[in-house]
Amino acid sequence: MIAEQLRAPVPGGTGRYTAELLAALTRAAPPGWTVTTVTAWHRERLAGARRIPLPRRGLTAVWERGLPLWPGGDSVHAPTPLAPPRARRGLVVTVHDTVPFTHPETLTPRGAAWHRAAITRAVRTASAVVVPTEAVAAELRHHAPGPAPVHVIGHGVPDVLRREPDAAEVARLADLPDGFVLAVGTIEPRKGLGTLVEAMARPEAPDLPVVIAGPQGWGGVDLPAVAAAHGLPAGRVHLLGRVTDAELALLLRRATVLAAPSLAEGFGLPVLEAMALGLPVVHSDVPALVEVSGGAAVVTPRGDTGALADALCMAARGELAGLVAQARRRAADFTWSAAADAVWKVHVRAFR
Repeated sequence: MIAEQLRAPVPGGTGRYTAELLAALTRAAPPGWTVTTVTAWHRERLAGARRIPLPRRGLTAVWERGLPLWPGGDSVHAPTPLAPPRARRGLVVTVHDTVPFTHPETLTPRGAAWHRAAITRAVRTASAVVVPTEAVAAELRHHAPGPAPVHVIGHGVPDVLRREPDAAEVARLADLPDGFVLAVGTIEPRKGLGTLVEAMARPEAPDLPVVIAGPQGWGGVDLPAVAAAHGLPAGRVHLLGRVTDAELALLLRRATVLAAPSLAEGFGLPVLEAMALGLPVVHSDVPALVEVSGGAAVVTPRGDTGALADALCMAARGELAGLVAQARRRAADFTWSAAADAVWKVHVRAFR
């Protein structure tokens, strides 16, 4: 398994996917199979990983050109489109979304172009492609058709989030207020966090703090500036940066509602995690988010600050409590062990 995303400066949701799927694949390895990891060359080695003797940029360039720098193993799983041109017996690539085709303006021009090329190459040359939702599968068939079979395999909820964290693990959150609007994700244009802050400045919005759990990404999204421009007091916006699993578990337990106002997603892991822990969810009408929540969340039009403010106010008044039991049942359908079993079936089939 290519574990390069775990070394990225901002691993994001694909980093979480890589870590969770890697652990689950290792636990569920069929008889005769073992799992090893590979990264590009980094000064600090990822525990247990082999290092290909090229830095990430060089490795990317080599694979883009179709050169057979082999990462080892009979079958290779690439949890992002960064993948070798082929593998000895089977190459399976996860494509998380079609944002580079549908919303390229939410990525850097270079990033959008690279991902379009890498995804197109995967559907043409890989043994199989894994996507997280039927929505992504449909978009992929439209924007990047190819001969590789496409398998829809969802994500899961980490067991660590279901455990009550102890005080030492979450000490830096000790002063966080009880009750707030939570958003989880990298601060970048695609996540729609500026829309959330603007919505919270509207008079009909709930009088709650906004807590953003995620690192600053590209695009210069300045949430304090957005708050100031729309009259939301600076003390109402809390930027936590990257959080640990224990801290995320606490945030999901103490929040009033999770807001996911994204412009585009392939799955929406924070939505699933919030549902699993009994936190009401308000999300945008991105097809993948609608698919994942399965009717157990409130859906608002993308970019509609008024509708978002109204929905968050409903959550603050306790009007979404009836969705919680439905959301828990829905989330129970998604586990990392089930995802790993499904991915193993794809690899075994490709190996034959």
